[in-house]
Amino acid sequence: MKMLLSQAQGSFESKGSKFLSFLTPFGEFDTLYKNLRQEHTKAAHFVRASRHLNEYQHIIESFDDDREPKGSSGIPSLNVLRGEELINVGVVVVRYFGGQLLGVGGLVRAYTAAVQNTIEMAQTQHLLQTFVMSESITLQIAYNQLSLCEYEAQKMGLKVYKDSFLANGVRLRIEGKKSALETLLAKRFMEDS
Repeated sequence: MKMLLSQAQGSFESKGSKFLSFLTPFGEFDTLYKNLRQEHTKAAHFVRASRHLNEYQHIIESFDDDREPKGSSGIPSLNVLRGEELINVGVVVVRYFGGQLLGVGGLVRAYTAAVQNTIEMAQTQHLLQTFVMSESITLQIAYNQLSLCEYEAQKMGLKVYKDSFLANGVRLRIEGKKSALETLLAKRFMEDS
C-alpha cells in the first residue's frame, strides 16, 4: 500500500466539462472538501471518495456521487484509489458542467481519468511513499537520557512526541514500526511506565 505525503492536484476535460481533482491525506479530507465548496461556487458537482485505516486497522471506504447518476462517479473514483493501493487518502473531484451530457459511461471514464491524472501528478512530485503500519508506545525516561533516546529513535525512523514533563523525567509517546519499537525498548536507558 501507498500513502500520500501532501496534497496533489490534477484535471481532465471531456466534451466541455472540466474535472478538477484534488488528492489529499485523509486527515485533511473534510477541510479540503469544505474549502473547495466555498472556492468553486459555480461548480456543478463535488464527488468524493476516501480510504483510511480506523483504530482497529480496518480499511474504511466511502464515496459520494453528489447528484451524479448512481455509480457514475464516486465508485469509479474509489476504484482508482483501490487499484493504486492508496490508504489514508481522500479525493475530491470538482466538475464544471460544459453543456453536453456525457452519459454514465462517459462520466465513469471522466472521473476515473481525473483521479488517475492526480495520482500521476503525485507520483511525479514524489508525494507517494510506501505505507508502513505503525504502532505506538509510551515511555518515561530521565531528563539526562532524553537526547540519547531521541537520537536512537531517529536512527530507527521513529517519531518521538513529548507528552508531559514530570518531576523526575519525561513521558514520551513513540510511533513507528513494531520491530523498531521493540529494538528501542531493548535499550537499557529507559523503562516502561
